[in-house]
Amino acid sequence: MPDTMQAVEISTPGGPEVLRPVTRPVPAPGSGQVLLRIAYAGVNRPDALQRAGSYAPPPTASDLPGLECAGVVAAIGPGVSDWAVGDRVCALLPGGGYAEYALCPAAHCLPVPKDMDLKQAACLPETYFTVYSNVITRGGLSAGERFLVHGGSSGIGTTAIQLARMWGARVFATAGTDEKCETCADLGAEAINYRDSDFVEILKAEGGANLILDMVGGDYIPRNVKALADDGRLVQIAFLTGPKVELNFAQVMMRRLTITGSTLRPQSDLAKARIAEGLVRDVWPWLDAGRIAPVMDREFALSDAAGAHARMEAGDHIGKIVLRVAGDAV
Repeated sequence: MPDTMQAVEISTPGGPEVLRPVTRPVPAPGSGQVLLRIAYAGVNRPDALQRAGSYAPPPTASDLPGLECAGVVAAIGPGVSDWAVGDRVCALLPGGGYAEYALCPAAHCLPVPKDMDLKQAACLPETYFTVYSNVITRGGLSAGERFLVHGGSSGIGTTAIQLARMWGARVFATAGTDEKCETCADLGAEAINYRDSDFVEILKAEGGANLILDMVGGDYIPRNVKALADDGRLVQIAFLTGPKVELNFAQVMMRRLTITGSTLRPQSDLAKARIAEGLVRDVWPWLDAGRIAPVMDREFALSDAAGAHARMEAGDHIGKIVLRVAGDAV
């Protein structure tokens, strides 16, 4: 085990250019933790929020960005029995993924699905933890319901479309270009180009959405309420256009609507472990069978994390962006 590793840190809050390569000590796993040698790391919007100074990591987490990865177990801490050195895993990280090594609670690691390479596996944890916990558990999606996801061509969106379809729902998805809408349609959604069409009118004509997963916020919130069927549920997971809006709650009362939401990173280790258990039970068999898979956009070298952030923030990507750390040589 080397004493030091290459990593990318946030030198100061700001744009993608503040991400810089550094040398850091290799951390040692504590009780219940594993040390992972990272092959690939996923790039997510919370990474960009942390880089900009608006999403601080938990006090016990690494200050390095990076919330998911795939690689191999390099060392195990006291009390870990489910994993062994050399196991191939993908993991939801508390932080630290933009590095050659990272610590992770052992209970937040998942096996790499059968016949899936590590690059694809690095795209799974953040989006699958988020979608499963918010659409299936919190949102209570049932077979036969109408489900709408905004940002359908994003990592979250492409995952939500696939899981909702496997759950037996009728899926609608919004996106902003014909190419992105085509991706949504190929995954099984009824795609809505929000630049040309009003998703509210489309959903109302179909009887309303039983469940909406939204990461846009702002003026989408009252529009989502209008698009819901009676007894419908709105789950909010991000606010790309802001968290504040004026909303007439009389509709919520009269139509028995539910508005809820969550963020993943601040949840307890136990809560995340329970999500992992649900994923292994309910979703991993579909990944093992190749019935669902991550949609991938582009790969960047770890040293070009700034380029990866710039592409994500430009909004042109479809699916997940990954950083190559050790790559297939892990």
